[in-house]
Amino acid sequence: MKEKSEVSRILKQFLVLVDRQFNKRVKIVRSDNGTEFQCLKNYFMDHEIIFQTTCVYTPQQNGRVERKHRHILNIARTIRFHAHLPIDFWGECVLTSCYLINRLPSPVLEYKSPYELLYNKAPKYEHLRVFGCLCYARSHGTNGDKFSQRGLKCVFLGYPYS
Repeated sequence: MKEKSEVSRILKQFLVLVDRQFNKRVKIVRSDNGTEFQCLKNYFMDHEIIFQTTCVYTPQQNGRVERKHRHILNIARTIRFHAHLPIDFWGECVLTSCYLINRLPSPVLEYKSPYELLYNKAPKYEHLRVFGCLCYARSHGTNGDKFSQRGLKCVFLGYPYS
């Protein structure tokens, strides 16, 4: 999301995805009273979604979300420093942090992962790599001799979205 004006479209897409993919309906949406949610009030009413707002400048009223944000950012910061990457790659660090958190067992979830609770199967770990490590991308279409380079040297920056 690049601008707050995209919130409406993206949130509607997310609600449809949750309904169709997991056969679950979102019952409550809580906001920090941001103006980007005001245009969704009628949509929430039409879809029987309770819309809750917190008081302005009181993150304490949304403690779980604030704590999870801190957890995500702590991991993102750690993997960025470990990989010696510039701040420009903060987005990749956050996405990778979420990917990993969703697959790791949590004592809060009786040592199951969010992935496992959502899909009813344990996640696989064989594909996991160290963020920022050296990796090679296969070069397609190289028609050189048997000893020509077939891979491009790269840095691992995360996992596919799908």
